[in-house]
Amino acid sequence: MKHNNMKNIFYQGSIPAALIAESIEHHHTQKNIGGHSIFLGQIRADEKDGKKIAAIEYMAYEQMALEKMHKIREAIFENYPIICMHVHHSLGKINAGEICFFVFTSAAHRKAAIDACTEIVERIKTELPIWGKEFFEDETYQWKENK
Repeated sequence: MKHNNMKNIFYQGSIPAALIAESIEHHHTQKNIGGHSIFLGQIRADEKDGKKIAAIEYMAYEQMALEKMHKIREAIFENYPIICMHVHHSLGKINAGEICFFVFTSAAHRKAAIDACTEIVERIKTELPIWGKEFFEDETYQWKENK
């Protein structure tokens, strides 16, 4: 199934709960969906070298990331029998405790939704040119490593 329109996955600021709820709400009348899988990435207040992370600032090479995401999207629809996919990734400074990454997949059966969601998350983390700067409570920062 081809989904030719390139979608903008980027969201300026943290991902609001209302956007997540709205995505779920749009599917409550679908009668061909039997399972959904949702991944939410949240900023942790990790401690590194005795300093606590207060926020992460995300930036991306947007055009390249969107082109790559389009290819990932096509591959996922080709490899899994999913019905729909929603992906949102924050740009800008996101505070500890806030949501910065939202992936939502739907399929007739749960396994396809779960497997597709997992692959999307892993591929975005490893293939898209998105970088994060970890800001500590004392305003110092360091570049984040994707794990």
